[in-house]
Amino acid sequence: MRPIENEILLGDCLELLPSFANECFQLIYLDPPFNTGRAQTRRTLRTEPDAGGDRTGFQGRRYATRLLAESSYRDSFDDYLSFLAPRLEHAHRLLGAEGTLYFHIDYREAHYCKLLLDEIFGRECFLNEIVWAYDYGARTKRRWPAKHDTILVYVKDPDRYFFDSETVDREPYMAPGLVTPEKAARGKLPTDVWWHTIVPTNGAEKTGYPTQKPEGVLRRIVQASSREGDWCLDFFAGSGTLGAVAAKLGRRYVLIDSSPDALAVMRARLGTSR
Repeated sequence: MRPIENEILLGDCLELLPSFANECFQLIYLDPPFNTGRAQTRRTLRTEPDAGGDRTGFQGRRYATRLLAESSYRDSFDDYLSFLAPRLEHAHRLLGAEGTLYFHIDYREAHYCKLLLDEIFGRECFLNEIVWAYDYGARTKRRWPAKHDTILVYVKDPDRYFFDSETVDREPYMAPGLVTPEKAARGKLPTDVWWHTIVPTNGAEKTGYPTQKPEGVLRRIVQASSREGDWCLDFFAGSGTLGAVAAKLGRRYVLIDSSPDALAVMRARLGTSR
């Protein structure tokens, strides 16, 4: 089926996603539950000779990487990658030919998830690793304090994807005196490192949802990788930030979450009962 404009759905995305038609979304943003378990068994890799493989070895021979065993964790999911894999396969199916996936993940899982995404989308479809850097919370003195998340960006087709840097909100130059006044007034294009505060506790955006992401981060994503009127999807929607940003920018959205609390927050935030 085709999506219904600005729809919020309650349920397991793995049960709901098969009902959507192929290639019906321009942009998919996913912020899945981070796997925070400490006990883990590392996954292993095997390389095999393959002319179309993803790695180059001695004398130019090509090899393909195969996943032999996936990490298992003592967390909400016994096997995080097995939980993600079928859902990411649907994300690939649902993206249009010019579409883009933004996969937001904790730094501890990013390297495992990238290997999985390389398998599903193809390594050639990897576009960017975005680092969202922030500054809050405790600071350990036993290592460098971790103050960033990773956003892995994949496209459906590396030759056809849509990206419009001109529509993205610009940033101030760190040394405006080194550029012309015109450039300083306009600001610079963001790079793949985004400095942005978390949602302030007393800010207008605050919903009280524990994993809420700031609209400024999602705004940049929606501006760059979709046009007005395009369809956007988030099937780990949480507080509904993608929907809030999409609505403000004239995009259409579908939000899915398995939590009734998340559904209540999204409906209150977005003013819809559907």
